[in-house]
Amino acid sequence: MTAPGRGPGRAAEGDHTAVRYLPPWRIELTTRPGVPRLLSIDALARLCAAALESARAAGPASLGVILSDDPELAALNLRAMGRRGPTDVLSFPLLPPAAFAPHPGQTRGTPGPAAAFALPPGARPHLGDIVVSVGRAVAQAHEGRGGQSGDVAWAPADELALLVVHGALHVCGWDHAEAEEEAVMRALERRIMADASRADASRPDASRPDASRADASHARRPRPARQARPR
Repeated sequence: MTAPGRGPGRAAEGDHTAVRYLPPWRIELTTRPGVPRLLSIDALARLCAAALESARAAGPASLGVILSDDPELAALNLRAMGRRGPTDVLSFPLLPPAAFAPHPGQTRGTPGPAAAFALPPGARPHLGDIVVSVGRAVAQAHEGRGGQSGDVAWAPADELALLVVHGALHVCGWDHAEAEEEAVMRALERRIMADASRADASRPDASRPDASRADASHARRPRPARQARPR
């Protein structure tokens, strides 16, 4: 879900912040205290970089990712969207959709420059921030409320990966309010996830702490009665 207005705010005491440079991208990842680690920092940074590249964002640029919990997402959801209760992911883009390359199904506004203000020479523009409730990702995966359709039971690491990719695409002007754009966005998410899974499988380092892998035959469970997921 794309949240207008102010971003997620200042860092909290006890945060762990790491920066990864995957040219032309700078990815800053912040983990709130007590939030479980489902994916390595490197794996998350690669997912973000792949999403920015796939969305044809202009580089060099930076992106922020905050791994948080339900209380923070509920507060942000109320402040930014006017909705009560937590959600799984919120995106806070700093550039309008027209600043990015067009894509099928998109309803574009007036084309504008790649940045809304002049930057010092050599400065790297910040595209925006993503905030994810890791606890909600775990619950959705375990309860069969995960995946693009909201009825998939799979590894929590895969649910987190999908939410991060989804949030990064929102920062780059993608949305799913219209059927055509949603179909293209979902297909792009699947491609990014599949490419990342193949790349991780060939790496000697353990990108996923729980060593679980996604495949094309995720077990689906009957969807419980619930409100529509506001992504």
